[in-house]
Amino acid sequence: MADQTYEWTVTHSENKLPAAEREAILDAPVFGTKFTDHQVVVTWEQGKGWHSASVIPYGPIMMDPAAAVLHYGQEIFEGIKAYRHQDGSIWTFRPEMNARRLQKSAHRLALPELPVEIFVESLRQLIDVDGDWVPQPVNEKTLYIRPFEIAAETFLGVRPAQRAEYRVIASPVGPYFTGGVKPVKIWIALDSARAGRHGTGEAKTGGNYAASLLAQSEGYDNGCSQVLFLDAESATYIEELGGMNLFFVYRDGHVVTPALDGTILHGITRDSVIQLIKDRGISVEERKVTLDEVRAGVNSGDIVEMFACGTAAVITPVGQLKSRLETIGAEDPEPGELTVSLREELTGIQYGTVEDRHGWLVKLS
Repeated sequence: MADQTYEWTVTHSENKLPAAEREAILDAPVFGTKFTDHQVVVTWEQGKGWHSASVIPYGPIMMDPAAAVLHYGQEIFEGIKAYRHQDGSIWTFRPEMNARRLQKSAHRLALPELPVEIFVESLRQLIDVDGDWVPQPVNEKTLYIRPFEIAAETFLGVRPAQRAEYRVIASPVGPYFTGGVKPVKIWIALDSARAGRHGTGEAKTGGNYAASLLAQSEGYDNGCSQVLFLDAESATYIEELGGMNLFFVYRDGHVVTPALDGTILHGITRDSVIQLIKDRGISVEERKVTLDEVRAGVNSGDIVEMFACGTAAVITPVGQLKSRLETIGAEDPEPGELTVSLREELTGIQYGTVEDRHGWLVKLS
């Protein structure tokens, strides 16, 4: 905001969900289907900056049919979680990284960059009124928080919008993959690419995810849970999944993950996993990885584990890679030892049962 005094107004909902209904949702949350009673809204206008920071009742966005976001795709978002610890306190995980990534996405999409302090405070403000929506720390239940920014100016014309809105909504969730810690099957997209060099691959913008949906649907039709994209230029190098980063564990113990080269999202869980692996004295290589290398490594036994990671799914073992041309990997492998161990350590840090050596947790309430 222009004057750097971030005063918040709060309007409490007069139609809060009754406690019994809320508890029924928290007892068996379904990812991204039910939402808390309130939302955050902060407005930006050219010449005025960020202003009118508020918490208001959850509800529809009143939007003109000519709103810029509907026609030119200026939209970015983040995903972050709130964790209830055993003592009842509520924490989140590395929010400053989410805030900085939102800024990078905003820069790429020609949207105004939200200050880090407003981002972090917006989480606190929402939890202050909707803290009862954070589930108890059992069965990996959390409150998934979705900050997002949209071009809100009413105009038709190809230029950056002069008005934008930052909003935050939240949804109680359980495990992203409901089958437990079980290796998932991944569909290799051979006929579509997620992002090209100098494109929007590093930005967390809806268009990138829209571009993944056709291949994702093909994957579902072939019994796969996620889709794997290759580089757009040569269809040779592995990049990332539709919503997660990939890791490969080799027989000699070292770990490899595709390098961030401008077309891959800077995953916060990815960064955290790399640090946890290094903490164990294990070598981690960030480099280009070809599909041929992975195929040969899996077939020879040189690659002994594959796993994917992201905010929603945390760390998920990968069993098979499939395409219309081939199947790589066994049908029903057991989760890898390192995969399971890293998953337990990371979730333990997030839920406050494992020491937070790196100061990643930030208290919200």
